[in-house]
Amino acid sequence: MIRSVSIIGAGIGAQHLLGYGALPDRYQIHSICDLDAERGGALARTHPDVTYGNDYNAILADPKVDVVDICLPPHLHFSAILAALEAGKIVVCEKPLVASLAEADQLADKVAQTGGIVSPVFQYRYGLGTAQLLALIEAGLAGRCYAGTLETHWNREKPYYDIPWRGTWAGERGGALLGHAIHIHDLLAWLIGPVAQVFADTATRVNDIEVEDCAALSIRMECGALITSSVTLGAADDTSRMRLLFEGFTVESDHAPYSLAEKSWRFTARAPTTQTQIDAVLAQVSEAKTGFAGMFEALADTLDGQGGRDVTLQDGRRSLEFVTAVYASARSNLPVALPLARDHPLYGGWVPDAARER
Repeated sequence: MIRSVSIIGAGIGAQHLLGYGALPDRYQIHSICDLDAERGGALARTHPDVTYGNDYNAILADPKVDVVDICLPPHLHFSAILAALEAGKIVVCEKPLVASLAEADQLADKVAQTGGIVSPVFQYRYGLGTAQLLALIEAGLAGRCYAGTLETHWNREKPYYDIPWRGTWAGERGGALLGHAIHIHDLLAWLIGPVAQVFADTATRVNDIEVEDCAALSIRMECGALITSSVTLGAADDTSRMRLLFEGFTVESDHAPYSLAEKSWRFTARAPTTQTQIDAVLAQVSEAKTGFAGMFEALADTLDGQGGRDVTLQDGRRSLEFVTAVYASARSNLPVALPLARDHPLYGGWVPDAARER
């Protein structure tokens, strides 16, 4: 079945458009909706038969639109998702999904009421590299994960923050942890299971902004693995890296910042596992759609009754629970155990009170 998509927001929405465009047998682009007529119109004109509009309510009222893909600034996500669910649309939404566990649970209630679907955007999951690792795990060659390191070392200079909502608690809802490292932290939990505890330190060292642009995290997974995560927006270039040490091998990801799994990952055998065993499994792994195309393909499969690889609302909530725990740890200078109860002080949101009152 081909589903009709309206992309709401022509910034990162341009990359989403390419993802849907790679799947012409699954999706048709209906429209681009953006308050900036020049930007939105220009994006719409890159594809035949795609219209431009600036009225979100009109999109929601259009029965031809099946999927609403929300690429708006973070502070607009919650209200936009609720409206789309009320309108009976399938919802795709950029990260961060919303700004609190309370809002995530309200979305879950709305999904239960409407029978709708909300798919948060975590495109790091899709590509050849992750397909290779999952194949080795399924083949029984991985064993326990002992430890690992994550790096989100990107470069964001002053011009990046010329967009008024960026770098602020009110507009962006958080800093590097929420807008950049959230992808690799989701990938970690997706691959080896939930986080049990985090001890975090955050700082603002690179730019004159309200939110954090550096962080150092010590993470204990439920499976026992010990992970360190280093985050900064003050690197000389943009690099993301995941290195996991399993009983049977060590794996290192590609370093591409926006498509970590697009290329083959490097697997080094650890005795008694042999490189021959690993290579035999890898030889059976075919190319996989990567990034946004991979995510949208997985969503289409689920909508067509062949689910299991899509990103779910619960996945989005889990990522926000981790972010909540990180901010709680950084502010208390204490480790924080997960899961968090509804009476946790930051359940209603991690944005500082002073920022909420503006």
